[in-house]
Amino acid sequence: MGFFKTLALLLVVVSVVEVASSASINYGDALSKSILFFEGQRSGKLPSSQRMTWRKDSALTDGFDIGVDLVGGYYDAGDNVKFNFPMAFSTTMLAWSVIEFGKSMGPDLPHALDAIRWGTDYFLKATSVPGFVFVQVGDPYGDHMCWERPEDMDTPRTPFAVSKQFPGSEVSAEMAAALAASSMAFRSTDRGYSARLLKRARMVFDFADKNRGSYNDTLGHWVCPFYCDFSGYQDELLWGAAWLFKATNEPYYWNYVMTNRQTLKSSTIVKHIDIDGVKYSNAYSFAEFGWDTKTAGINVLISKFLLPSASASSSPFIADADNFICSVLPESPTKSVSYSPGGLLFKPGGSNLQHATALSFLLVAYSRYLNQAKRVVHCGNIVASPSRLIAVARSQVDYILGNNPMKMSYMVGYGAKFPQKIHHRGSSLPSIDNQKGHIDCHGGTTYFLSNNPNPNVLTGAIVGGPDISDSYSDSRSDFVHSEPATYINAPFVGVLAYFRSHPSK
Repeated sequence: MGFFKTLALLLVVVSVVEVASSASINYGDALSKSILFFEGQRSGKLPSSQRMTWRKDSALTDGFDIGVDLVGGYYDAGDNVKFNFPMAFSTTMLAWSVIEFGKSMGPDLPHALDAIRWGTDYFLKATSVPGFVFVQVGDPYGDHMCWERPEDMDTPRTPFAVSKQFPGSEVSAEMAAALAASSMAFRSTDRGYSARLLKRARMVFDFADKNRGSYNDTLGHWVCPFYCDFSGYQDELLWGAAWLFKATNEPYYWNYVMTNRQTLKSSTIVKHIDIDGVKYSNAYSFAEFGWDTKTAGINVLISKFLLPSASASSSPFIADADNFICSVLPESPTKSVSYSPGGLLFKPGGSNLQHATALSFLLVAYSRYLNQAKRVVHCGNIVASPSRLIAVARSQVDYILGNNPMKMSYMVGYGAKFPQKIHHRGSSLPSIDNQKGHIDCHGGTTYFLSNNPNPNVLTGAIVGGPDISDSYSDSRSDFVHSEPATYINAPFVGVLAYFRSHPSK
């Protein structure tokens, strides 16, 4: 066989393998499971519609010791504390997913709305006492010393709040964003509930803005190092205002974002934080997006309104949204992220898949806005079309769902091979259905140390993921890689919805 015939045959084989790999990814199934995961994280009285039935009622008296009903909400990850900062971000991202991609969710849309409502019902409770915003329930130190089912919790369920005297603008503003975004998600199906959420969003944002300060200074010992705010609270204030503008179209919120953008940038150029003697520093970055830093999300969200105008090219929001894209694209000369040999995006910090899912969401959302405005992104001499952004996002999705060197899905319950020993208390301990007796604080240690797979499948959970060499050791103790979290899953819901309706583009 001649060289060119051999080369042609090889290209055909490679093409067939790539098509087969793409075809083997079932985005619709992954979407269903990514939403189902949130039922496994529920706190409170579970409804009759609960589908993840190995979970039972838990934390039914949260807040009762101070006369406030704080029952409900979500456990953030593999522990049993309710941290409202990441919970609010997760709820915002679920709502943005529905707003942007709800029409692509098919029969999963009602379940996505249920997942949002489980968060917003709790936030309505957490913001129901005038002058206070409750930001956490549970003693994280006591909780992290124990390995027990949420149904058995006997550690302190201490409520923590911020106020005028002890402010917490970042968590309050993020809750305002969640309420505002969620009001839009429910607008076409429950107008009364939507109006209630929007009214509360206004009040909570006003509270956050008028009583400025970080909950690091107020509750640092209790929120750090768990969900310490490293980027300052200004980004959450702009994020909250941007969502309120999107929900209301009122000039006040638009002007707030426009006039305070430079304040955000200048106030966080050099940020030093000292928590319990540990010094942290951070800087403004157009490339960051997650439960702590909202900057890239603000720029992409605002770009939707600016891109159609003739002056879009002069907008700092558009410039930084483009800069964000150039920081992620593998071929960009200004790339600031790393990629593993298998193609997974990496940024500093633990639970790396939170970056892959959150940044993929922004890539897909921005590609849609660019496409509508008939624009491209210029990264030096590289021109990135909207379809290129989609391709990069797809590469991350496919990697997470099994197209990687380990041939392993990092979504529990999806595919033939997935993590079996995830760092998650409820999943790793026997369900009450199988062991009704109380398992106390240290009674679960045997299960934590066991080499057996978790007895309960936390379907849809996305773990922290492999290391930068594409390796993954399936170990409960390796929580950086094996622990799932709501803020890893939430952005992925929207991305999967998009690819469910665009499986081959």
